[in-house]
Amino acid sequence: MLNAGRSVVCMNRPQSFAIWVTGLPASGKSTIVSALKPQLEAMGLAVEVLESDEVRRVITPMPTYSEAERDLFYRALAFTGQRLAAHGVTVVFDATASRRVYRDFARSVIPRFIEVAVECPLTTCMERDRKGTYRKGQRGDSLTVPGLQSPYEAPITPDLRIDTTTTPSGDAARQICELVKAKFF
Repeated sequence: MLNAGRSVVCMNRPQSFAIWVTGLPASGKSTIVSALKPQLEAMGLAVEVLESDEVRRVITPMPTYSEAERDLFYRALAFTGQRLAAHGVTVVFDATASRRVYRDFARSVIPRFIEVAVECPLTTCMERDRKGTYRKGQRGDSLTVPGLQSPYEAPITPDLRIDTTTTPSGDAARQICELVKAKFF
């Protein structure tokens, strides 16, 4: 609905929001998101998870992970999340987004936004690495692994910090839901 350049909120459309779960590869983001989605749905929310590996298969099917490609990818990911949220869908980003600017852009286009920092030591992430991301980096097959060859810019002031070495994924998901209730309900 257009109204002379002003935003109009349809009263029958729920006020949705987005949650960006960020952290090093293999830090536990996907495990938390897997526990989070059904908990959000139990709150009566329509939820869409934008998992970076799945979305990347469409946007950049032969990824190079260059800075330019990452900039494009994360802008497209944030835009997709913004469009879903504008239509009443709660969006959960399951993506490393190694630079703060990627997450800050999403926050700038999605007014109701939560940033969750998943914290885990690099050595633990490397031990948990089922996809082989760190092994590829160590062999030189990949030169842009966040935390290894490329910097990972952790959030400075996230809405929530979760240490996955001490917090089980179900507890982490409950903490996120409590934050959602406190901020948006």
